[in-house]
Amino acid sequence: MNDRKKQVLLIAQRLFVEKGFLSTSIQDILEESQISKGTFYNYFSSKNECLMAILENGRNETIIRRREILIEQSPADKNILVKQISIRQQVNRDYNLLPIFEAVFHSGDPDLSAFAKKHHLAEISWLTERLVDVYGIQVKPHAPDCAILLMGMLQHMSHVLMARPTEDIDSTELVKFIMRRMDSIIPDVVQTKDQLLPETTFSTIDVIFDHKTKKQLLSMMTDFASMLPDEESLRSSQYIEFIIEELNAALPRTFLLETVTRSFREAFVDTPYETESEKIAAALWKYFDTLKK
Repeated sequence: MNDRKKQVLLIAQRLFVEKGFLSTSIQDILEESQISKGTFYNYFSSKNECLMAILENGRNETIIRRREILIEQSPADKNILVKQISIRQQVNRDYNLLPIFEAVFHSGDPDLSAFAKKHHLAEISWLTERLVDVYGIQVKPHAPDCAILLMGMLQHMSHVLMARPTEDIDSTELVKFIMRRMDSIIPDVVQTKDQLLPETTFSTIDVIFDHKTKKQLLSMMTDFASMLPDEESLRSSQYIEFIIEELNAALPRTFLLETVTRSFREAFVDTPYETESEKIAAALWKYFDTLKK
């Protein structure tokens, strides 16, 4: 993503927050961004797609931050899970995404509603797998139910606390409080074998999100490398070449790929290629997870 497109997204996001999504027209975005209608439609096919791109950037940022704090850490560490859950709230605050999500839910637009639903289900699917990592394989039949309960508590507690603007909300402390409740709930549902949803409830979410294949990732990496100017290419070529070589290996060394992917992303922070590198990094992290299954 070039600087101009990124700037248009930032301006559109500000307008969606200030004026509301429904009240913001494409013409408003054009005037604030000082671009032509043709340039806007070169970037996005519609106002809806522009909003979806804003939310997708936030989702990619969440994926990256969550996976990077897991490098060389145990997936069974409950404190790591607490940090990972908190990251989504932190990203939403950092990028002021909560008003955008509210706009989506109240838009009445079927495409936007389906997009928001897909994101919500993906979050519960991720949490379902992570609860098994932390609480053990015996939780697997009950993990979808428990993930939904955890998400429900988190959302409702967050909404109530946000309605009290005089108090500073510590998202990590809130998640810790809810995890202590889960420490009581999860052993109980396992012991009583109480189960509402089938174990496979969220098993198709990865397919819905169309994770990239190895071939697609290799194409993304080579295309990205070809668009870099000489100075950027020299600075990052070692990371790009290593990732391509490991992806092509019969047995990719995932633990090394994780570290190098973080370095690859960090190499483009505060450059015109930051957003595109983050998109690639998020796709790589999703692929690494499939290698471990």
